[in-house]
Amino acid sequence: MYRIKEAFYTLQGEGAQAGRAAVFCRFSKCNLWSGRETDRATAVCNFCDTDFVGIDGQNGGKFGTAMALAEHIAGLWPQASGRPYVVCTGGEPLLQLDEPLISAFHECGFEVGVETNGTLPAPAGIDWLCVSPKANAPLVLDECDELKLVFPQPLAPPPEAFENIRARHFFLSPMASPTVPGNQEDAVKQSNTRKATDYCLAHPRWRLTLQMHKIIGID
Repeated sequence: MYRIKEAFYTLQGEGAQAGRAAVFCRFSKCNLWSGRETDRATAVCNFCDTDFVGIDGQNGGKFGTAMALAEHIAGLWPQASGRPYVVCTGGEPLLQLDEPLISAFHECGFEVGVETNGTLPAPAGIDWLCVSPKANAPLVLDECDELKLVFPQPLAPPPEAFENIRARHFFLSPMASPTVPGNQEDAVKQSNTRKATDYCLAHPRWRLTLQMHKIIGID
């Protein structure tokens, strides 16, 4: 049984795949936060801005087999050229994503991308793996296609502490915290963007990535 919060067709907004058409498949549940506001202050990842609780989102639901979910996702891809691409995200997708589902996605013609916090083992067959470390949560994944660090994170080690991870790309994503009052949010985001920019300029192995989907106003 797979529990999906929502699924939708959009453009990837961050990282090396930014601008690419994709179906986002958001799995419910996370191992670093319950998703309930009452638990945010004590969560390992307390700055998440995503609703991943339940299965009541757009195109969400329960799926009894891998192929049932893969076909559901395939139905969201337009009849157009280009290889279909699905991004498995969350919450934490590796709580549910398994080899049968990856195989089912492949059977439906999809390239499979995953966005994970890196604290759980990854099943075989993933085509594009993005690891986004959260706070001081221990990582079990030490190899990926891209490492995307939300920056700055008060409880996380500095970016250079993650350079032992074998990644093709290293990105800093300026933090925009949902816990900041609305009238201060823009100022905090601008400050964090400047901090990330300055770090990338001083450490050119790292590249700046912005949340393009929020800038242009899409999901």
